[in-house]
Amino acid sequence: MSPFLGLLRRTLSTMSQQGSYSVAFVTINKMEEAKKLAAGLVKEKHAACVNIIPGLISVYEWEGKINEDPELLLKIKTATSKVDDVIKYVRENHPYDVAEVISVKIDNGNPPYLKWIDEVVGTKA
Repeated sequence: MSPFLGLLRRTLSTMSQQGSYSVAFVTINKMEEAKKLAAGLVKEKHAACVNIIPGLISVYEWEGKINEDPELLLKIKTATSKVDDVIKYVRENHPYDVAEVISVKIDNGNPPYLKWIDEVVGTKA
C-alpha cells in the first residue's frame, strides 16, 4: 500500500471515530457512594470504566450561600450514545438533590482502547 493510501485510511478511520465516545464527569461526597455508583454504571453497561479520583475541593453556590466541600470525581468512559443512560442512572442513584453530570466527546484516542469501550458498552440501535 502506498504511504498516501495508508495515511488516508488512518485519517478516515480516526474521523469515523470522532465523537463516538465520551467522558462524563460526576462529583460525589463519599467513597462508598462513589464505588456503588461506579459499579452500577459498569454492571448496567452504561460505562466501560469509571475512575474514582479523590481529593477535590468544590467551591459552589447553593441556596444563596458559598460552600466549600471535599468531593470525589468520577471519570466515566462510555459511548456517546450511552451518555443519556449515564445521566438517567446517576440522577436515579446519586445522593445529591442536583447531581453534577456533564460530558465531553472524545475527539481522538488509542483505537484499541476505543474499540474496547464499544465492546463493553455497545451502542444503541
